[in-house]
Amino acid sequence: MKKLFALAADYIRETDKTMLFLCIITTSYGCLAVLTTTNFTGSIRHFLVQTASMFIGVFAAILISTYDYKKMLEKWYIIAAIGIVPVLLTFLIGVGPAGTDDKAWLNLGFTTFQPAELLKICFICTFAYHISVVHTKINDIRYLLPVCLHGFLPVLLIHFQGDDGTALIFALTFLTMMAASGLKAKYFLIAFAILIIAAPLVYFFIMSGDQQNRIRTVFDIEGDLQGAGWQQWRGRIALAGGGFFGQGLFRGNLTQMGTAGVPEGYNDFIFVCIGEELGFLGIAVVVGLLMSICFRCIHIARITGDIAGKIICVGYFGMIAAQMIINIGMCTSVLPVVGVTLPFFSAGGTSLICMYLGAGLVMNVFMHRNYMIQYLHSI
Repeated sequence: MKKLFALAADYIRETDKTMLFLCIITTSYGCLAVLTTTNFTGSIRHFLVQTASMFIGVFAAILISTYDYKKMLEKWYIIAAIGIVPVLLTFLIGVGPAGTDDKAWLNLGFTTFQPAELLKICFICTFAYHISVVHTKINDIRYLLPVCLHGFLPVLLIHFQGDDGTALIFALTFLTMMAASGLKAKYFLIAFAILIIAAPLVYFFIMSGDQQNRIRTVFDIEGDLQGAGWQQWRGRIALAGGGFFGQGLFRGNLTQMGTAGVPEGYNDFIFVCIGEELGFLGIAVVVGLLMSICFRCIHIARITGDIAGKIICVGYFGMIAAQMIINIGMCTSVLPVVGVTLPFFSAGGTSLICMYLGAGLVMNVFMHRNYMIQYLHSI
């Protein structure tokens, strides 16, 4: 018992309390936002699920931060299986929201589970390990091609699953991790040139009519108010109605109308609802909290001398930053609607728990940055 207390004391002293504190504060704000954006239903189910997921996530983050990530990455094939197998099951027994063809969830009976969220964290782990093995030869095309294939695999898998928004997050996370791998700038320039050339082909021959409409709506939102432009148009009205201080919690005119006001207000468009009820100040706090988590990831990446730990932190940063930028871009009509949620805020138990798993990995890197910490070797 005495040894257990000593281990607990060592953990509290050495763990990244800043990261954990930022995640808890951000999620608490998110739970409040979920409560007010679902108030119109008269049910607190989403709020209870989000709150329970936060507690589960905190426990999972603490648990995953204690086991040396280097030993964990050595079992990369197990991590890969944990991430890929559930995604493959969605092609056989996947379910999705009514009226859509996106079968990206698994029905567990008592709840649903979105495997792509877990795959994000597993990908960060396996890709970080891959880069750590070949990073001294990353600019050799013989090693670079397998790394790129590794990065494209989850993108293609999620694309064929029908969730192109999440596929885009995987692609941006992959690019962010590659940027920290020591890859020469010429490869990014080549990739950018290929992207520019391929963009028209993707738009005309690969994208569906609905996807094309969403992109056109960004440039002419009023041209299709009864279709693709409706959600963003309502979002504009809600944000404008919030002003600087907002209309007050549980008082947003459109937020409290539910789908008739702001479609997916508790999920993809929760940023808009926060803006209507808490104003510019409310959304400034949202951005500030998420950016603080991002900066913390970069700080930890800088202070660790291990390449795998560095890439893990950068990967988690890239995932959060990409989701934040795309989601806020959707809500402000700067980017097309692609179904990307706001990290730590949008309702979704799977997403929130997996966000904490990622935070736990970053805490793990912080915890094991110093191998003079003896208790880590005695567990």
